[in-house]
Amino acid sequence: MSVPSNKVLFVTSNRIGDCVISSGILREIARQVPGAEITVACGRPPAPFFRSAPGVERVIVLDKKKAAGHWLELWRQVVGTRWALVVDIRGSALAWLLRADRRVVYNRRWETGLPKVEMVSRLMGAERALEPELFIDARARAEAAAVIDPQLASAPGPIIALAPIAHQPGKSWPADRWGELVERLKAEPRFEGWRFMPVGGPGDRPPATPALTAAGARGIDCVGKGDILCSAAAIDRAALFVGNDSGLMHVAAAAGKPTLGLFGPTEWWLYGPRGPRTAIAASNPTRGQFAPIEALTVERVFEAVLALHDAWIGAPDPTTP
Repeated sequence: MSVPSNKVLFVTSNRIGDCVISSGILREIARQVPGAEITVACGRPPAPFFRSAPGVERVIVLDKKKAAGHWLELWRQVVGTRWALVVDIRGSALAWLLRADRRVVYNRRWETGLPKVEMVSRLMGAERALEPELFIDARARAEAAAVIDPQLASAPGPIIALAPIAHQPGKSWPADRWGELVERLKAEPRFEGWRFMPVGGPGDRPPATPALTAAGARGIDCVGKGDILCSAAAIDRAALFVGNDSGLMHVAAAAGKPTLGLFGPTEWWLYGPRGPRTAIAASNPTRGQFAPIEALTVERVFEAVLALHDAWIGAPDPTTP
């Protein structure tokens, strides 16, 4: 009699946000396959996110190739294993070409209007919602500290993290408005002594520059300083987060930070930040209706930031002059 396999293949996204949204699947895999040894296949940007995740013994980076060559390369790396379970949230044909005791494969019929976290939870047959989770290791915290601590030393204070980036057209609030927002927040008594920390990858310098310029001596530059896990550790140092609909927004929500997500013509009711300490500011807040993100004014975002602050950091004392 053959020994049951405990090998699990988890094929996930090439986008950071989708990987965070579906991160609860890892705990569910461990529940369904005791002692699971998990191989994760994902895109290069989110790959560091899984390096310290529980049960993960290997991360395979899927770099897109012509004629779907990345799928062939992945098949070559995993075809020799008998898998107890293959979970593929990208809905590829790969799962059906492998020896597997069980397969969980996404297809469009799972899109029923539920928030994405709830959709992937149902896909897995979970009894409850598989809430997103971060797996920040000591290395990432040390890398973030090496960036933040020297800049924070001269003027310690609470940090508001800003993510003025998104890598899909229509999702990025105009860069100059981030500068205007920082100017408004600097003048707001609630944010007296706060530091302003834009966070992003190496290519995010242009959209982050207006916010950094406006912050001046109160800025903390955390743009292009490390991988996604380093950015997650940096966001975990913040007291508040404001960002475009992006992977970093989902990171902040998963970290439990009071999180404000900015939305343009995308489905905020499906992709909004997950958790009780989250809020959105949408160019059109009516579900099912859309407007360009340019319709989202600085005043509306400023008021949303104040509301988030008052709900989770503390409202100003009305008796104080």
